[in-house]
Amino acid sequence: MIASERIVTIVSPESAPVKRLIQEARDGGMAIDATHGRKTRAVIVMDSGHVVLSSLISETIATRLNESGGNENE
Repeated sequence: MIASERIVTIVSPESAPVKRLIQEARDGGMAIDATHGRKTRAVIVMDSGHVVLSSLISETIATRLNESGGNENE
């Protein structure tokens, strides 16, 4: 679980800039892999600089945030 108010953005991991962001976060110890060995389908960027890798697609995450009363972060 992550704090919805700390989310800056939720993006797809497919583009080259996001892939670089993920690699830089891994190199700097700021990446949190929450995929449990599955394919990364969404990348959540936090206000602390942490990058959370998720196996859920960004639309699913956004829907869950909205259902729980969190911010809309797409």
